[in-house]
Amino acid sequence: MRLLVLLVALLMSSPALAQGIQQTKGNFEDKFRQLDEVLADPNVYRNASGAPGHQYWQQEADYRINATLDEDGRRLTARATITYKNKSPDTLPWIWMQLDQNRFRTDSMAELTDTFGGPGRRGPARSLGNGSAPARLSMEELRRQQALADNTYGYDISRVQLTSGRRLDHTIVGTLMRIDLPTPLRPGQSVSFNIDWAYNIVEENVIFARSGYEHFPDDAREGGNDLFLFAQWFPRMIAYSDYEGWHNKEFLGRGEFTLEFGDYDVSMTVPNDHIVSSTGVLANPTAVLTSTQRQRLARARNADEPMFIVTPEEALANESSNPTGTKTWRFTAQNVRDFAWATSRKFIWDAQGHKQPGAEQETVMAMSFWPKEGGELWRKYSTAAVVHTMEVYSRYSFDYPYPTAQSVNGPVGGMEYPMITFNGPRTTLQDDGTRTYSESEKIFLIGVVIHEIGHIYFPMVVNSDERQWTWMDEGINSFLDSVAGYEWDPDVQWTRSLPRDLIPYMTSSEQVPIMTQSDSILNIGPNAYGKPSAAYHILRDTVIGRERFDFALREYARRWKFKRPTPTDFFRTMEEASGTDLDWFWRGWFYTTDHVDISLDTIHRLRIDTANPDIDLARRRQELADEPEKVGVRLNREQNLPIWVLENPGVTDFYDENDRFTVTPRDTKKYGDFLEGLEDWERRVFDRAVEEDSNYYVLSFSNVGGLVMPIILDLSFTDGTKERMNIPAEIWRRNSRNVSKLLVFPKGKELAEVVVDPDWETADADINNNHYPRKIIDSRVEAFKRPDPTSRAGRDLMAEVQQGAKEEDEKVTETEDSE
Repeated sequence: MRLLVLLVALLMSSPALAQGIQQTKGNFEDKFRQLDEVLADPNVYRNASGAPGHQYWQQEADYRINATLDEDGRRLTARATITYKNKSPDTLPWIWMQLDQNRFRTDSMAELTDTFGGPGRRGPARSLGNGSAPARLSMEELRRQQALADNTYGYDISRVQLTSGRRLDHTIVGTLMRIDLPTPLRPGQSVSFNIDWAYNIVEENVIFARSGYEHFPDDAREGGNDLFLFAQWFPRMIAYSDYEGWHNKEFLGRGEFTLEFGDYDVSMTVPNDHIVSSTGVLANPTAVLTSTQRQRLARARNADEPMFIVTPEEALANESSNPTGTKTWRFTAQNVRDFAWATSRKFIWDAQGHKQPGAEQETVMAMSFWPKEGGELWRKYSTAAVVHTMEVYSRYSFDYPYPTAQSVNGPVGGMEYPMITFNGPRTTLQDDGTRTYSESEKIFLIGVVIHEIGHIYFPMVVNSDERQWTWMDEGINSFLDSVAGYEWDPDVQWTRSLPRDLIPYMTSSEQVPIMTQSDSILNIGPNAYGKPSAAYHILRDTVIGRERFDFALREYARRWKFKRPTPTDFFRTMEEASGTDLDWFWRGWFYTTDHVDISLDTIHRLRIDTANPDIDLARRRQELADEPEKVGVRLNREQNLPIWVLENPGVTDFYDENDRFTVTPRDTKKYGDFLEGLEDWERRVFDRAVEEDSNYYVLSFSNVGGLVMPIILDLSFTDGTKERMNIPAEIWRRNSRNVSKLLVFPKGKELAEVVVDPDWETADADINNNHYPRKIIDSRVEAFKRPDPTSRAGRDLMAEVQQGAKEEDEKVTETEDSE
């Protein structure tokens, strides 16, 4: 008999053990089915390794824009010349532009389809009542509705024509505009055209937008001041790609965009006491900056810490000023996919050069702009966080590719654009005139700056389409901002994107797969930010390992730098560069709503029978003797009841002297025949197994949550030692519901405790079934005073009215006494 046969026989002799390896007929589910039928087929544009194909192409759009801000009217007027280059192999009879400001029209699809109290809304609270409870509208929601009723928002487009002067027919469809070309645009050709537009700027914290103005009524200046953030402010070319054609999805407010890269030359005319922060590099500093400001900027390039370009004292003086005219700030930017800017007379401005030796941009100007409301919080942390982000992100992707990286404080909580980000946290003004900030505001500021500057890498350079796949940039960025956060200070809870943080979401009913289009996601935070980030942490620390994961992520970032990747490209690159088949992982984490819950159900300890009757039968006799005494026998003994055979020796016979474990000649012969029947190698294997007398443990697991994952075990032994074991997820490949694993340890090495996922690294939802033996669950109990069960009173209106009358009488008396 072979050792393997012995073990299998022992295993199958137990129904509980057998259940762990059986597959019920008809319930098979292949969690390791390959994704080839789901992913796009490789082609000349995108190859099977996840890299751009040898005929990869993308369009280009260049912009020359002149914009003028009417500060008092809160209106922007602008004109642009756009040059669109058709680098595709297709002939285009028309082109499409996106008009994101039209989202704020009252007849927009965004407003008309916005459900009352529905999930996923970014604005103020509102909800339907139930039973006797009334419906609820927050004051913020009422204010928003009034603003939409009192103002006209959206683009006023007054001209669309070729640069030759020929008018272009165009059709506006919500937030989209189709421009019909007089002659189709063939591959390799370009078209240049002019467009003039204007729009009323929304008040951001009233309308809840990604840009707009914020009013400061308490500033010393008569009428107060405004701070303007401009994003999604100009008609932009819609992307045209090899996998989708025109990306003409309506803008509903959540899903952002993917755009074409190009060069920008933008002039902004603003009041001459304003400071402007913008995408790009300032092209006319002598026209808009003082000589002192220019000198400070030059020194800041080599400074060891941020230096003021506009000091707090200077900004405070500007706040009370009135413009005497206008200034035109001109910025240029190369190879960017969007353009944003901010302007206000309130801005404090600091800067520091970040060095990247050997990079295309060896010095990057890290800069921050904030009003006095940002206070010491912004002075200490904003630009420092910008520099830290570039140091960390560049290790996982590529050197920061642009000449500036900016953080601007305004009403937008957090948004990103090429070279510029909008970030919201501020200080609190106290009664004595000082400004303070809480620890949570400090963490929020550092965290949001890291996150938004990180977005300049993903998706401002690695140009994924967030309107279709929000997770492609938000997930990677949330993962990297948590990495950067813990490198800043590991003792701070920076994000909610670690595996253990996602358990409540992954076990909830309010979820959809990660691969859901952005506007249809129920809970965008955990779905597009947290869950993908948790997945990458698990891939990096548990499934692949840090070295190979980091190599693969860098490869993905460098392959798709300044290009437009899809999920297929990401999945294939991560597999190809790491050398790991991850289809099971992508399928479970990204295409389903399964969660992780691996239960350790039983542990069986097995030991090899020697087959020698003198040894085995004696052992079995002892095992029987070690069993608990029968209750009835114990109670008889305690009552001193007589035992018949002891009281009457005449009734004893052979079987009273020989039990069923007595060795017989037949047993001895059977043992000899067994040894004689073994081949030489089998005898050597068997003799060694008997001599070693190892401990064979069979651990039986069930997959309660449905999401297959590696099984990480912490093994504690009776001798006080511990071992860590990582069983790859492929153990579930033949049965995704139940598996059993054999572990072998030397004689004397006995298991005392086993813990599944001891460091909570796989997002296992129920840690109570992770322990064997089961663990006592610690919790707390709160004592409370039970209300008087005899009391049925509701509001005592009589008492309230009488008390109110009494208080009014007291006020009258106090007034008379004071007179």
